[in-house]
Amino acid sequence: MEHLTEEQRGSLRRILLEEQRDLEERFAGNAHYGLGESLAEGTSELSSYDNHPADVGTELFERGKDLALNEEAEKELRRVNEALERMDAGTYGLCVRCGKPISYERLEALPATSFCLEHTPEREVSDRRPIEEQLLTPPFGRTSLDELDKETEFDGEDAWQIVEGWGTSTSPAYAEYPDVDDYSTLAIEADENVGYVEDLESFLATDIYGQNLQVIRNKAYRHYMEQDEGEPLLEDDERGAWRDSF
Repeated sequence: MEHLTEEQRGSLRRILLEEQRDLEERFAGNAHYGLGESLAEGTSELSSYDNHPADVGTELFERGKDLALNEEAEKELRRVNEALERMDAGTYGLCVRCGKPISYERLEALPATSFCLEHTPEREVSDRRPIEEQLLTPPFGRTSLDELDKETEFDGEDAWQIVEGWGTSTSPAYAEYPDVDDYSTLAIEADENVGYVEDLESFLATDIYGQNLQVIRNKAYRHYMEQDEGEPLLEDDERGAWRDSF
């Protein structure tokens, strides 16, 4: 440590000891970020079976965050302890990779560092991305078959549309097309024909023998009639009343 003066070594030791004490007090005060108790103990419940999935998701997120914070704090404490050990051994301030002195300015900013600026592992920012992004970017990634002319099977977008049909937090302000009549039209491609090609197929029905033609007075039927594309169908109210709800 010849490149450091006695005053500089004393100042760096005080910084390391203060950081060591702060980390140890933090672990003792919050039981390693709450990891000393189970999730059930934190909620005072024997089981989370009856909890709303969003509540369980929040608890899971918080536990994952605590794990990350605790892991990072433990790494920092280990680096501080190792720096103090190197200081006692007389090797503090020397790069463990090349053995050259580390500048005092760098040690003052990062007292626990064991690398010079040239050999620090954090010198380059990683450009690695999660493997999931191959599917998420673009939306639905390889699971979307809409752009393929000869593909008509069930894909990732279709799966999402089914889930979305049960409701989301989307409001008209965030919809792809904000000018909507009701929340049922907020879904992706809400006007897409599902299970049929022509609108006519959605409101004309027969039995399994192709007999007993019936008319389902749904939204497509009303739109069909509003466009003057067909003659009004002569059905009495008693037979057609239950179909009006579709």
